[in-house]
Order: sequence, then structure tokens, then C-alpha cells
Amino acid sequence: MKPKERMAIPRQYPKELSPEERVTNFKEVTFGFDEETAILEANRCLQCKKPTCIQGCPIRNDIPGFILLLRDKNFEEAYWKVRETSTLPSVCSRVCPHEFQCEGSCVRGKKGEAVAIGMLERYLTDWMVANGKDLSRECALPNGKKVAIVGSGPAGMTAAYILAHLGYGCTIFEALPIFGGMLSVGIPHYRLPRDIIGAELYSLKHCGVEIVYGTTIGQDKSLADLKKEGFEAVFLGVGAHKSRKLGIEGEDGTEGVLHGVDYLRRVLTGEDLNIGDKVVVVGGGNVAIDVARVALRRGSKDVFILYRRSKEEMPASSAEIHHLEEEGVRIEMLAAPVKIQQENGRMTGVECVRMELGEPDDSGRRRPVVKEGSNFIIEADSIIPAISQDVDHTADNGLDIKVESWGTYTVDSKTLQTSEEWVFAGGDDVLGPQTVAKAVYQGKVAAESMHRYIQGEDLLEGRDLNCYMVDW
Repeated sequence: MKPKERMAIPRQYPKELSPEERVTNFKEVTFGFDEETAILEANRCLQCKKPTCIQGCPIRNDIPGFILLLRDKNFEEAYWKVRETSTLPSVCSRVCPHEFQCEGSCVRGKKGEAVAIGMLERYLTDWMVANGKDLSRECALPNGKKVAIVGSGPAGMTAAYILAHLGYGCTIFEALPIFGGMLSVGIPHYRLPRDIIGAELYSLKHCGVEIVYGTTIGQDKSLADLKKEGFEAVFLGVGAHKSRKLGIEGEDGTEGVLHGVDYLRRVLTGEDLNIGDKVVVVGGGNVAIDVARVALRRGSKDVFILYRRSKEEMPASSAEIHHLEEEGVRIEMLAAPVKIQQENGRMTGVECVRMELGEPDDSGRRRPVVKEGSNFIIEADSIIPAISQDVDHTADNGLDIKVESWGTYTVDSKTLQTSEEWVFAGGDDVLGPQTVAKAVYQGKVAAESMHRYIQGEDLLEGRDLNCYMVDW
């Protein structure tokens, strides 16, 4: 097929549950491609000599490579081509914001629509499961050395997977009673089915990784305790689970005020939580979108989002915003809360102000500025701020591990070693709230560093630093 013929093929889109059906349950909203659609979409790939899509992928997957194999119906080989670099393709293909990463760097996207890279990756993982293929790799013989992983999110999973396949005895300490970190308690089932996370858990256990649930490092036992128990290196992958507050009057102590990641955690771990019919969600990222869509599914009737910028500045993926609006959630643009109203300790509404966009801030987005005299009231039963998350530093209690002014761990950008030479960190506790792919990549970097540290090797010598995301 000639390039002109490939350019003539329109982008393929997956089928989805109807909005009317999906708001009644937590079933996965987006279906995967069938074989015919996947191959048609794969044929849109131009196999560029300088594939910028690879540079857009935080994990540096060989995207043209696996697409070419898929195009020729070598599905199993294509899957393992992805697995050469990615430990979690079944997860990344579903929840990564591809439009800002690989697809955002696709050459085809400059004059039309990018290749649906995420959906093609998902097709391969789904095909492997549907055809009963073994997703596990052969495990190495034990080398007699132990490492500890704090947190079972994507960074911790990746570090454990790589180190276990190098022969290390890996133990993951998870504070929650379930596996997966933010994948399980921060991403709803309709975006990431729990059997996908279960498959990743199985692959770790297959190589002898031990999971210890309900143990909070820094509280139930310290990092120093882990060292005394013979763990020669520790990886901190605790994420960023601490909700950031709005800092407005009435936020503390008022019934009806919840915070985004706390609300998702409680609902997704099975709590029957009634927050009323009228719900205001504050924020423009995927957490805010998830909170609003979960509230609908949990029975709230009138849910809408307050966002202080315009729709174009929203950091959430366009697909999630589209799904949100299809399901009936309104977005009040250029508005921000300034005070929570309450009566007898119970929230009754929220006072807001209108905003206008000024000059760009450090993120490149135009800074929102309050319009004087624009105050207005919204009646509401609950308000859920979902503006960002911070790192909980319980894990490093008792050790003087350096942190940045914004609360993330200070690490060597090339090795992810902290100020304690035997402690490494990666994922959201280093990056702040970021994508699964970036957490996976940092898990890979940290695992190699831990291996070199334990073996007494130089942490940098001989590493291909050109492919490292040293400017995280």
C-alpha cells in the first residue's frame, strides 16, 4: 500500500456503551477493536523513518515495530514487541492520555487524525487473553538477595516485576487491603476493569513476589526495620494519595465536603456512600472527571464540574470529557469556589466567582483572574475538590530523606536514588500526579539502579542515557 493510500484511510473508532446504559453500571465503556478494524487502523501507520511517536511515549515503546507486526497478523509477536519495553501494556493502553503522549507526537496528527496507537496496543493485549496465550516470562533463579517495594501502583509493580526476573526476592508492602495502588482506588472500573489489574498481580506472584497488605511503612514498621530484616534496597512507590485542599472558608468541618481521591477510594473499595442529589466537583483533570462520572453512577442526579479556565485548558483527556458530557454532566467554565455555605454544620451551597483568562502562567496555560463583583451561589448537597494530590510522607518516618519544596522526593534524575543511598523512589511521589506510563518508566529506571547498587556496580556507567527521560 502506498503512502497516499494509507493517508486516505480514515481513523477507526471503537464501539461504546450507550450513555443511557453506562450511567447505570460500572461496565467498561469502550470496547476494543475487532481484527478487521485493528488491521485497517494499523494500515494507517506510515512507518516513518524518524518515528516521533516513540519520543512521545514515556516508555519508549517501538510503536512502528509492533504496528507492522500487527498489520501482518503476527499478533503474538507484536504483543511481545510491546513487552520488550512496557511491563503494563494492558493498563497503559486503556488509561494513558495517548493524545498528549504517543498519538500527540504522531506525524499523521499534523495534517489530520493520529493513528489510534492506544487502541492497537489494547487489541494485542486483549487478543492474547482471548486466545489463552501465556503472558508471563520465564523467571530467573533466586540470587539470594532481597528488595522491598513500598506501594503496589504501576511504578512499584514495574520495579518488582523487573527485579523478580533478575532473581531478587521481592516483597511489596501495600498499605491498602487491595492490590494496584491508584489503579485500583483511583481509576473506576469502567475505564480499567479489575480483571486487568488481577492479571498483573498474577504475573508478579508467578515469579515469587510476595504481597503484604495492610502494612503502612513508616507506621507499622519503618524503612530502617526493612534494612534490619535484610532488604538490601528499597523502592518507594507510594504515589500521591493525599488530596489537596481548596483553602476556602467552610472547607474544614462541614458535612458534605469530600475530596476527590478520598471519595474515589471509598467508593471503589465498596463503601455505600450517599452524597446527595446535587454535587459540585472542582477541577479539570481526569480525577475530577472520574469523580463526577462515579457520582452519577452512585445515584446523584445533578452533577456538574466547576473549572476555573476554559475547556481548551482542561488537562483531562478529550475522550473522558466527551464521555462526561454525553452522560449529562455539565461543566461550568471560568468559575471557581470561594466559600462553602452551611447550616447547622451541613453544606447547603457554594459561593463562586466568575473568572477571565489573563497572561500565561508557568504551565503555558492562561492564568485565571477573578472578575470583580461576579459572585454567585450554587445550591449543592456536596462539594468534591479534585484539584491535585500531594505525597504522604509517612513511609520515610525516621529517615532524613530529602524532599523538594513541593513535597516530592528529591532524587538523582538519572538513577532515582534518594539522599539515602539504599532507598530509591519513582512514580507520582517523584513526579507529582502524572501518567501511568511515566510511573512505569521510572519503575524501570529505579529497578536497574537498585540492581546495580546491590551488585556493587556504578549506577551510571554503561547505561544508555540517551533514551532516559532525565528531564522528567
